[in-house]
Amino acid sequence: MKAISTVLCLLALPALAQEPLSGWAVHSTDKSYDALVADTKTAVKENGLIVVTQAGPTKAAAARGIIIPGNLVIGAFNNDYAVRVLETSVNAMIEAPIRFYVTENADGTAALSYKTPSHVFAPYAQQGGKPLQEIAAELDEKFQAVAESAVN
Repeated sequence: MKAISTVLCLLALPALAQEPLSGWAVHSTDKSYDALVADTKTAVKENGLIVVTQAGPTKAAAARGIIIPGNLVIGAFNNDYAVRVLETSVNAMIEAPIRFYVTENADGTAALSYKTPSHVFAPYAQQGGKPLQEIAAELDEKFQAVAESAVN
């Protein structure tokens, strides 16, 4: 019986690994990794945000002769939101820019994921109060719009 329980648990692990983490939005697409990266950057700009940072291990690994699936973090924000967040909580600004995560799947498709801004700023809600929660809600809408534009 113990062996059967172990086998069932192990069989369930891949399914559990696919569940989005709490506070995350995950958007699958049939687009290639390169197309999704380009479309995400375009959608960020079209939605009034700025690509502030980009980081990923894929190109550096390739330079070392190691091939890994495409993997890029794109930080997005703008100065209006930065000033408004700072007015509510200096500590909350450690979270900016909020990041999109583009990952390449084994079948050549890609996914766009991100922690929702309301989730990112939740630890600062008591300090930032309702104004910070309103900013986070605005950013939730912007990030959703970016994701929908990028994956479609």
